[in-house]
Amino acid sequence: MIGAIIGDIAGSRFEFHNIKTKDFEFLADDCYFTDDTVMTIAVAKAVSLCAPDRSDLAELTIRCMQEIGRHYPGCGYGGRFIRWMFGDDPQPYNSCGNGSAMRVSACGFAARSLQDALDMAEITASVTHNHPEGIKGAQAAAAAIWLARNGKSMKEIRAYIEENFYPIDFTLEQIRPTYIHGAETCQASMPQALEGFFESTGYEDTIRNCISIGGDCDTTSAIAGGIAQAYYGVPADLRNRALTYLTPELRDTLLAAEQRIGILRKKSCLRRL
Repeated sequence: MIGAIIGDIAGSRFEFHNIKTKDFEFLADDCYFTDDTVMTIAVAKAVSLCAPDRSDLAELTIRCMQEIGRHYPGCGYGGRFIRWMFGDDPQPYNSCGNGSAMRVSACGFAARSLQDALDMAEITASVTHNHPEGIKGAQAAAAAIWLARNGKSMKEIRAYIEENFYPIDFTLEQIRPTYIHGAETCQASMPQALEGFFESTGYEDTIRNCISIGGDCDTTSAIAGGIAQAYYGVPADLRNRALTYLTPELRDTLLAAEQRIGILRKKSCLRRL
């Protein structure tokens, strides 16, 4: 999850001031966390607390997203989402926005199998983003994380994504001059986030790739950052620096969720031995 959070923070200052280069200060003093970080942590908490059969995951996702999200009303939520978050009867609203994918990384890290990752991604997306493309985006991100975490090569991950989710027929160099903010749907940002990872040489390079193409770059960086964390790991200095941007509440919630997901994953592995 920290991989997604670092991507969000690094991309925050460029979301509405795109920079078409990979040459920039990575975590600057004027960076900040956005709704991508808040919702990533909320979903991570829900995933860390849910039953093994995932029967309560939807309920927990709604509760955690509302309880945590309401503390940060000015962090960049979309209009429909903020009404959902403060609503007394929150219902999905058929969104295909990339919010379903930017918050999903915990599902890929906690999953016991690829199918479990896909199922959890669908559940956490569907509480708001129940449009097929919204679910598809979340599932693609979670699947890529699960595959990376389980030792699949870059070539294998790309093959799975292109066969099951998105054909990617462009390079970052080709789209960099014309890719602009406003592409906030899964179908218009997931392929770009994935290509940011596929062209990378390391964790930080993944984030620089996504920021360099512009567009909704805090979100594409968050999506790709979760995958890059699973594939490369996150350098300790970047992790420690990113944690300083969070409020004590967000930091403590993230650390607790990370610990619990790690423990549950170890128990799951033991049961399979």
